[in-house]
Amino acid sequence: MKIIIAPDSFKASLSAIDAARAMTEGITRAAPDTTCVMLPLADGGDGTVETLLRGITSASIEEQDGHEHSDASGARLRSIRVTDPLGRDTLASYGLMSDGHTAVIEMASASGLQYVDSSNANPLITTSYGTGELIRDALDQGVDTIILGLGGSATNDGGAGMAQALGIRLLDASNRDLPYGGAALAELSIIDTSKKDERLSHVNIQLACDVDNPLTGPSGASLVFGPQKGATPNMTGILDRALRHYAQVVREQLHREIESVPGSGAAGGLGAGCLAFTNATIHSGIEIMIQMLHLKEQAVDADYCFVGEGRTDAQTAHGKAPIGVARAVKATAPHCKVIAFTGALGQGIENLYEQGIDAIFCISPGAVSLDQAMHEAYGNLSRCCENVTRILK
Repeated sequence: MKIIIAPDSFKASLSAIDAARAMTEGITRAAPDTTCVMLPLADGGDGTVETLLRGITSASIEEQDGHEHSDASGARLRSIRVTDPLGRDTLASYGLMSDGHTAVIEMASASGLQYVDSSNANPLITTSYGTGELIRDALDQGVDTIILGLGGSATNDGGAGMAQALGIRLLDASNRDLPYGGAALAELSIIDTSKKDERLSHVNIQLACDVDNPLTGPSGASLVFGPQKGATPNMTGILDRALRHYAQVVREQLHREIESVPGSGAAGGLGAGCLAFTNATIHSGIEIMIQMLHLKEQAVDADYCFVGEGRTDAQTAHGKAPIGVARAVKATAPHCKVIAFTGALGQGIENLYEQGIDAIFCISPGAVSLDQAMHEAYGNLSRCCENVTRILK
């Protein structure tokens, strides 16, 4: 029996890699001869670099400027000094893949919510400059492909900071450089690309995204995601108007449409900034992961595929990892049964059975507190997979 093990993370409880390990332990207790293929996944947000580098994380090594850590495959984690969302110096990491020409960057590593708290979170002034510094360093390493995960940002600057780090000048009517932050974009008058990093014209940037929000409007970056970053209702209005003006100037001076493109509002509008100033294209994060991990090829002769996530409900059908995996597996191996494991079940799971998932199991053994469920997630997931495997064998 061959089982593909392809979970997403169980938010705030298990990383995708830990979830895959728990599943594998449960399976092998029940059926020691089973061939288990571990392919933990992420959707472009937190955990994307860790997952692709198979467990090499910034938390597991001693970080220092220019430090690199390699695994047996030749994949490397590179750590450099960058500018955090509030303009402070910090250490951030990204992955260099074993092919020698692909970098995997999570924008949250340099520009994420972990750098702010309730006392200083302010999307009017936070910047994505550090993400641009990661991109620039990746170009210094000679890559020709960058996978940029959009998610977990503390910023709402439309990728302006990233652009500034890459040599693009954003000027007001008096030819002064704009300060950091989304609010400053209301004063944007001139976009000067004369000193733009020339290497951007030759690099393939793939934006890994799990949302389809446009840059502005009721479902845009500011109104939907701004409050998560500390924006008051007044701030969200200021930011939305500033991003509208930003999109208009880009449209007039660069002849690129960034305002209404699905996904352009991801990561505080970083998607829009990449579309404006690079040759980036937006993709489903889970589809990129599936391709890079060769999941379809692995599933050809598999009997089962185990997927998982922290909560399964109607939203799972909208681009989440379990459905992406299920569709990919069924397209390649219709005979392969896809079984989902989840920490909590919500409304609307019935629709998932029509989209490739054959069965869904909640790993909780009973009524427990959220803290207890999260603390015991590893053991519960392993035990549930063991019991299901005993039925399958």
